Amino acid sequence: HGIQAQDLLGRKVVMEHGAGLSALSRRMKATTEQASHAGDQRLVTWAQQLSLAWQQVQQATQDAWSHREPARVLANAVPYMQAFGHTVLAWIWLEVALSSRAGTDSNTGRMLACQYFFHYELPKIGAWLQVVAQCDSTCADMPEEAF
Repeated sequence: HGIQAQDLLGRKVVMEHGAGLSALSRRMKATTEQASHAGDQRLVTWAQQLSLAWQQVQQATQDAWSHREPARVLANAVPYMQAFGHTVLAWIWLEVALSSRAGTDSNTGRMLACQYFFHYELPKIGAWLQVVAQCDSTCADMPEEAF
């Protein structure tokens, strides 16, 4: 999925001066604000975690492009896409959780699936974004003949 990752980091997030990223930010913020005022501590915690994760994605985006060397930036497009995708999935799970608070078995399952994602999957983004923000060149430095 390297080409999709390069398209995301190299074109989509910077397109129209980041308008798409800004629109996504507004939608995530609306969800986190709703969750923060829903009267359920789990939702408050997940909203805070999502907000922090999205800030990390945005900061890594800025850090990566501050180097202004596209080949170096795009060398880390796959971990960027993994972090970006996990953050968007966390947002979707928070949306699901907001509509799943009634005490039915299926809603209990949805809430626990959301909890799982926030506990086990979302924390992975830190490692992925670290190489993006630092513009680590390990992957770009591999000569073709070394394969």
